[in-house]
Amino acid sequence: MTAALHRDAPPDELDDAELIRLSGDDPERFAALFDRYARQIHHYAARRLGTQAADDIMAETFLTAFRRRATYDRTRPLARPWLYGIASTLIARHRRDEERHYRALRRTGLDPLPEPMAETVVSRVAAEQDERRMAGVLAKLPAGDRDVLLLVAWGGLSYEEVAEALSVPAGTVASRLSRARRKLKAALGGAQED
Repeated sequence: MTAALHRDAPPDELDDAELIRLSGDDPERFAALFDRYARQIHHYAARRLGTQAADDIMAETFLTAFRRRATYDRTRPLARPWLYGIASTLIARHRRDEERHYRALRRTGLDPLPEPMAETVVSRVAAEQDERRMAGVLAKLPAGDRDVLLLVAWGGLSYEEVAEALSVPAGTVASRLSRARRKLKAALGGAQED
């Protein structure tokens, strides 16, 4: 496709890198990235910090991305890892709130996110103990291990995308994820933590 045709192409026919490039001359093109990823970023931030902070994190993520769009590596067709990296950096600023969130979840067993209506009370009661233990382990994990685990589990990112999002080698992602999973498994299995 030539550059002239790209300008007229609908957003769903363009990859993220091309939308970012086009947004240099037509800033409204950037809105397509928001449409593609805002819900995912919001959900990820809500799982990390709670629903109230998620709105701010999502908005800040896209504002930061918009401001930095000229520096985006356009050889990468998907902006998802880049956006999750920005969100993770912003979440790091809210880390104390995140740790308080997990400690409260551990104490109360009440997750502030709305649950589907189809979920039964019985399954909720049975899962409450595991959630409390898991929240306790999440609160104690080193920040890097927690970021990797939650980007994979809640963000749905691949190891390579997590590595790109956090600017660390893929081997670091694998070792952090392995360590975090061991600690969670030990907590949920009732065994002692490492």
